[in-house]
Amino acid sequence: MGDTFDLSGKVIVVTGGSRGLGLAMARAFAEHGADLVIASRKRDACEAVAADLRQRFGHRAVAVAFHAGSWADCGRLIDTTYAELGRLDVLVNNAGMSPLYPSLAALSEELWDKVLSVNLKGPFRLAALAAERMAGAGGGSIVNVSSVGAVQPTTLELPYAMAKAALHTMAAGMSHAYGGRVRVNVLMPGAFLTDISKAWPEDMRREIERTIPMGRCGEPEDIVGAALYLASDASAYTSGAVIKIDGGWAYRAS
Repeated sequence: MGDTFDLSGKVIVVTGGSRGLGLAMARAFAEHGADLVIASRKRDACEAVAADLRQRFGHRAVAVAFHAGSWADCGRLIDTTYAELGRLDVLVNNAGMSPLYPSLAALSEELWDKVLSVNLKGPFRLAALAAERMAGAGGGSIVNVSSVGAVQPTTLELPYAMAKAALHTMAAGMSHAYGGRVRVNVLMPGAFLTDISKAWPEDMRREIERTIPMGRCGEPEDIVGAALYLASDASAYTSGAVIKIDGGWAYRAS
């Protein structure tokens, strides 16, 4: 039957691909044969990752400086991908941000616009542009990275959670719009030990892990299996799905 997780010859764009979950997914994709476009705001960080992937796995890897909240940058990223690598098979909308704010009433319009732009506007624009090109070339896969906040929001991250919940709606709608040609799905991670978690107070991490049924936060590699599934032909009959990767945290008993 062959390896259904084989990504040889595929071109995959990963936004926010220079660190955290994006980096873990990019490495796994390259290990399974894919060529990569690593996109994030800091070109130097992207180029370091791309160079490492080229050296370790022998596949093509391109670095692109990219602002996930910029409508124009979304078009430029897609155009650059086709210009450099000639095709696009998988888009991973992973870039995101959730800045702190003092209270809901004190949330500034500027911060609101920034959070919604990076977490929703950009992913929508990228997905729409990618899906049009993919559909015309025989198909592809779009993977949106959400958060358990989408289904269990807190006041500390409400704009972010609202934007992530909208990605679920987007996947459902686009699955109908491009049904049979482009698969659109969602990964919904819980608490992961990435660069962001380094700023957590120790008592905060202990409290989080106390409420996770599996008793621990996720490591970046814990997202890899589901990401490979959605990127590869293994998910040929999966679209509009939300896959929860959180150690059982979401929907937990209080």
